[in-house]
Amino acid sequence: MEEMEEELKCPVCGSFYREPLILPCSHSLCQACARNILVQTPEAESPQSRRASGVSDYDYLDLDKMSLYSEADSGYGSYGGFASAPTTPCQKSPNGVRVFPPAVPPPPHLPPPAALAPVPRNACLTCPQCHRSLILDERGLRGFPKNRVLEGVIDRYQQSKAAALRCQLCEKAPKEATVMCEQCDVFYCEPCRLRCHPPRGPLAKHRLVPPAQGRVSRRLSPRKISTCTDHELENHSMYCVQCKMPVCYQCLEEGKHSSHEVKALGAMWKLHKSQLSQALNGLSDRAKEAKEFLVQLRNMVQQIQENSVEFEACLVAQCDALIDALNRRKAQLLSRVNKEHEHKLKVVRDQISHCTVKLRQTTGLMEYCLEVIKENDPSGFLQISDALIRRVHLTEDQWGKGTLTPRMTTDFDLNLDSAPLLQSIHQLDFVQMKVPAPPILQLEECCTHNNSATLSWKQPPLSTVQVEGYILELDDGNGGQFREVYVGKETMCTVDGLHFNSMYSARVKAFNKTGVSQYSKTLVLQTSEVAWFSFDPGSAHSDILFSNDNLTVTCNSYDDRVVLGKTGFSKGLHYWELSIDRYDNHPDPAFGVARVDVLKDVMLGKDDKAWAMYVDNNRSWFMHNNSHTNRTEGGITKGATVGVLLDLTRRTLTFSINEDQQGPVAFENMEGLFFPAVSLNRNVQVTLHTGLPVPEFYTSRPSMQ
Repeated sequence: MEEMEEELKCPVCGSFYREPLILPCSHSLCQACARNILVQTPEAESPQSRRASGVSDYDYLDLDKMSLYSEADSGYGSYGGFASAPTTPCQKSPNGVRVFPPAVPPPPHLPPPAALAPVPRNACLTCPQCHRSLILDERGLRGFPKNRVLEGVIDRYQQSKAAALRCQLCEKAPKEATVMCEQCDVFYCEPCRLRCHPPRGPLAKHRLVPPAQGRVSRRLSPRKISTCTDHELENHSMYCVQCKMPVCYQCLEEGKHSSHEVKALGAMWKLHKSQLSQALNGLSDRAKEAKEFLVQLRNMVQQIQENSVEFEACLVAQCDALIDALNRRKAQLLSRVNKEHEHKLKVVRDQISHCTVKLRQTTGLMEYCLEVIKENDPSGFLQISDALIRRVHLTEDQWGKGTLTPRMTTDFDLNLDSAPLLQSIHQLDFVQMKVPAPPILQLEECCTHNNSATLSWKQPPLSTVQVEGYILELDDGNGGQFREVYVGKETMCTVDGLHFNSMYSARVKAFNKTGVSQYSKTLVLQTSEVAWFSFDPGSAHSDILFSNDNLTVTCNSYDDRVVLGKTGFSKGLHYWELSIDRYDNHPDPAFGVARVDVLKDVMLGKDDKAWAMYVDNNRSWFMHNNSHTNRTEGGITKGATVGVLLDLTRRTLTFSINEDQQGPVAFENMEGLFFPAVSLNRNVQVTLHTGLPVPEFYTSRPSMQ
């Protein structure tokens, strides 16, 4: 109940309501506080003048509300009268509500405001909660009904907050009560009960209850019946529906409610209680949701703290890893500098050693030659002079071949390019994870071929949100539900195995750890009306030989070998032909359709995965699951044409030779995915022709019209 305490406090004085009055705006004020904030309006603004002009009290006061709030407008009420106050600042009550106090404080010798003379004429009261201005009539504050329900709630609340119940008969230091008499309405301690309320005589029939139960009984006891504000001697007996207030019998007979619709007070009491209970149910649900939401928020606080610690640890670890990597790279670069240093020193020292030896040799040669020049023996000099001259010239030439040029520079030609790394460090920042923006389908790169569709998309140019992948969805070609056909990081996808002559809708969305984006705009794709395809080397037996861009096939074995077409069919009407290019020794080639896992090393139709017609030079048979049916006269020769017509709308398979139907409808109840198929050996060579119109023998059927 502590949460209810703010509802029980006056917005002006901040204390529990004392003699609360109900204002027409439904808010309440203490009677004393209401008198304290009264304001006198000018005579020209009296209710009579406004009624004469056709403007109601509330309308006028709402329009003139700002003047009532002005600090330099009319004076504020003082105790015993109203005086002009040039500037009286707005104040706030302990509850934080704006109030306009009296301009002149009451003299200390005067009694409380509630005991003063009646309110003067033209008094105005502004609700401190909704700021609605109210003009008081000649009754003054007595025109406002008392909020007895609020008084009762405050009384019960204060009783519940009181200390332990004490005995009401103890003269000094009342002891804690042990019982309460419901008839006497008195709390007794044990000694006082034995002394003042003995269980005999007339008191024997009184009911004694525990103090807590007695407190509840006292709360539930009926309170004084409220009386009418206009007729103080009359109790409320009816409820005015139009004015939404209880009224007395005299109000209905003489007052302003005589022509209003009224209802029984008890019935409306029960109805409003029911309505309030229903409204409380909805509010209770909201309060329950709010409590759950607060629990969620508190859990979020805990989670944020834990995530913060975890994230800080992760950040420190990442930065430490970068520092460790930089230190390792620093050690590697320093090692390279040291190697370069040692190499330069070695080269210079080697050159110093070599030059020192050479200089020593040159100096020795020079001293020797000077001593030879000092000799006076001509013949002896001439014996060695030619050799010395050559040695001197040779030595001089050796010094002139770059010997006196340093082999190594003192500069270290190692320039560390740290600018990109510094830029990366400066740009090191957190990536704000958000839901990606919807991808954009690139229409110029989206296309269809036969029964496959290629779609391409990209992220918006200005989008910087990280994307982990994409989800591509297509409908079923009939405007049905979308289904996922691709999930991955690529921005292009080709979807095979679609229906021919169908309209497909495609859309794509992006996702990351945060969530999934909105869908892109929907793109409508039209697959080919007829199929263009060739034989598939990947599905053929190894003995099959291909030529003419995989449109012509033969075989290098005398045994029957199977080859399939590249395109499968599961819907629509499809027709293709095979021309006989070579036909030797009257073999039995077979033509038809098959599943992708049909046997490749036997005649087509030997297993349950193929539906075929095999034919020689005189007759033909239909075969499925090694069952032969419908022998029909008429065969093939070189140059003949075999037609295969797969109608998945009627679920039938029909064959023709040279554009004439061969036998009846070969197979019915065809469902699933079928691939064009042929089985042949080395005596037969056929060429495939696709994208052909349906032959006349089939279109002329009545069911096709």
